[in-house]
Amino acid sequence: MFIERDSHRWRRFLLSGGFFLALLLLIKYNSSVVTMMDAVLQSLFTSQRLETMGWFHALMTVLSFLASPKLDLLWVLIIAIFLWLHRCQIPALWAIGTIIGGDVLGTIVKHIVKRARPAQHLAADDGYSFPSGHTLGIFLVAAIILLVVLPLVQRRSVRTICQILIVFVIFFVAISRVYLYAHWPFDTISAMLLAYVWLQVAEWLYVAWAPRLKRVSFLSSSNI
Repeated sequence: MFIERDSHRWRRFLLSGGFFLALLLLIKYNSSVVTMMDAVLQSLFTSQRLETMGWFHALMTVLSFLASPKLDLLWVLIIAIFLWLHRCQIPALWAIGTIIGGDVLGTIVKHIVKRARPAQHLAADDGYSFPSGHTLGIFLVAAIILLVVLPLVQRRSVRTICQILIVFVIFFVAISRVYLYAHWPFDTISAMLLAYVWLQVAEWLYVAWAPRLKRVSFLSSSNI
């Protein structure tokens, strides 16, 4: 199978979930330490020195646009079509379910915490700040590619290059949201933690249900 049974999955779930819950509570109840750290970290990426670099601003804007929640859904739909055409129907359905589930979870958390965005945010960036939907979504898109797309690539060197590029994309998307004043730094860090927590659940669901779904007629030929 693309995703194998892993006895350490729930340990990772509890560990990452614990860190996420701690940050959620600190932010929900306006911890002065977190607020101060957010302000300091944000200043590193929004200084005048960076604002004078036109290429950097353009890169951050483009990355932020490409990682928007709506486009994340589009990327996963394209991935799902690719997988379906390669007789990987069950991984295709799993990919769609994973991104939708992550988006729903992120939206629920936003309305629980109700954190305001930085005062300088663009009008287009409305809604609550915690966690970053862009960062959460692109993390899940990257995870889907790593788990069910790259295994189809035969050349190891190509897989390695793709893995490195994916890590850089996640990192710079998170920076772009802070740079553009759309989020505080801990919003993006928490988004990655939440995405990782949800991914552990999604992987467990895949392992538990993929063999059963093989019994469905139109999925019987699927590679799992």
